Amino acid sequence: MNETDQDLVGRSQRGDRAAFEELVRRTARLVFSRLYLETGSSDRAEDLAQETFLIAWRKIRQVTDPAGFRSWLFSIAQSVAIDAARRDRRRKRSGMRQGAQRLEDLADGSPAPDESAQREESRQLVLAMLRAMPEEYRLPLTLRYIAGADYETIGQQLGLTNGSLRGLLHRGMMRLREAMGAEP
Repeated sequence: MNETDQDLVGRSQRGDRAAFEELVRRTARLVFSRLYLETGSSDRAEDLAQETFLIAWRKIRQVTDPAGFRSWLFSIAQSVAIDAARRDRRRKRSGMRQGAQRLEDLADGSPAPDESAQREESRQLVLAMLRAMPEEYRLPLTLRYIAGADYETIGQQLGLTNGSLRGLLHRGMMRLREAMGAEP
């Protein structure tokens, strides 16, 4: 049974959890990739993706155009990311005022601070370069190399043929390599 997203949205709006689970399966990597680009953290992106899908399930009846489901879902993901960033800023401000040291700030046996800093700096640089790229390259690259999606899955998620996807990935990697070569 090869149902369209629109069919699944209709069934979900009538309370069919299995239909919504199929929508989640089809869009999870795409939502994760978008949130990862926003947060730069896979753990944070997973948490926010879960929150996105919970909100989407509660509000699925509000979808007026089933063909626009993915855009609607991305707007929820964007709102969730913005809300989370605001919460984080409030926590940081209140933590600074209290002068409390959180448990997660203590040493945990991870790599040396300079090594961790170097890795984090490199990761942030690549993410910044990805964010600066045009959407047509950014999303396929993120899905393939960060979310680990295969070509078939990416093609289905983005509505691309295998050849188009491979071309976008190739050109995107070339742009990324050029940008990385230009960095001091």
